[in-house]
Amino acid sequence: MEGPGEAVSALTMLGVGAQGSQPGAHMKLGSGHVQIKGPKHGPMGFFLLDKRMGVLGTMMLIAVILAWSATTADASPITIGSPLTQVFAINGRAPGGGSLVNTALPEPGAHVVSPIDGVIVRWRLLAASGNFGLRVVKPEGGTTYSFFDPMVLSGPVGPDLTILPADLPIHAGETIALNYESGNGVGMIHNLPGAGSLFWHQHLAPATEEAIGEERETEVAFNADVQPAPMVQQISPAFGSIKGGTAVTVAGTDFANVSGVSFGGVPAASFTVANEGQLMALAPAVEKAGAVDVTVTTIAGTTPVTAADRFTYEACVVPKLNGKSLKAAEKKLRKASCKLGKVKHRKGATSKTGKVVKQSPRPGKQLLPGSKVTVTLAG
Repeated sequence: MEGPGEAVSALTMLGVGAQGSQPGAHMKLGSGHVQIKGPKHGPMGFFLLDKRMGVLGTMMLIAVILAWSATTADASPITIGSPLTQVFAINGRAPGGGSLVNTALPEPGAHVVSPIDGVIVRWRLLAASGNFGLRVVKPEGGTTYSFFDPMVLSGPVGPDLTILPADLPIHAGETIALNYESGNGVGMIHNLPGAGSLFWHQHLAPATEEAIGEERETEVAFNADVQPAPMVQQISPAFGSIKGGTAVTVAGTDFANVSGVSFGGVPAASFTVANEGQLMALAPAVEKAGAVDVTVTTIAGTTPVTAADRFTYEACVVPKLNGKSLKAAEKKLRKASCKLGKVKHRKGATSKTGKVVKQSPRPGKQLLPGSKVTVTLAG
């Protein structure tokens, strides 16, 4: 391990995969830190065939799901701050502590501010020594920034790359500030064209303050990953029985750290995340037929309601059959996802000439799809 004052080379790190894990990755836990090494994988997909779809419908469903599996890539969080691709050295800071913000980054594709609304799920420090904190700040023009609470703390860190958990909401246009204590060593690189940073010589409470000074051509070695809010783009199948148990494949984006899936506000019976673009959920049982919205919740929020997330619960909604012929009653039952059950005849009535005078269950009753309705005919 390299000591203070020595240069530390940056490492290339990949974000945590769906549900906060990376199959095949090595994770080291300790001292409040998480160090992760290894590839990121999107494991598998799911599909469901429904007997009512027929051969053509089944083939189309398989084609759609194979397309999802082939084209849906894991949607990595967006990193804001230094890409940590430079060679940084530990720099001592002035007594009393303070705050640092990167204002310009020369690396292609680097984000000084967050381009999206979301939640900071992890942050990184390199070539550092001491205790640090991370908080969200907003540029207000010039060298003036608004500093927000809360702040997440690191605990003691060393010069190697350190990855720390976080749960900080952030909005598009906001960025991150590094808070340091008196005597800390901060990873920096100087004389880097296109870079820039600002500093404050105190720990700031929630406030709007102008920077004490500017360090041109200087980049500070810290960054954070912003997890975007999830989105549902398509579900299949889009229908199922009110008894629940339908396996529904949900396609979308940013299904990382999924904490819940709901059907019209009712939690799914179970769910499994395949990757950040796809999951499978078992629809819960409900009492009434009708359309509901399927929503996915992660640390970054809940998916907004759209037409693409609509799931329709089906039931045998018993129709009114009074006065109908047996043939007409049977047709009406099929249309309502019901079946004709036992047929009773009063004296003189036949199946051809009789009309329905009694039925069971009563009209309006909601039963499982395919439930039978008993009718009584009279002449």
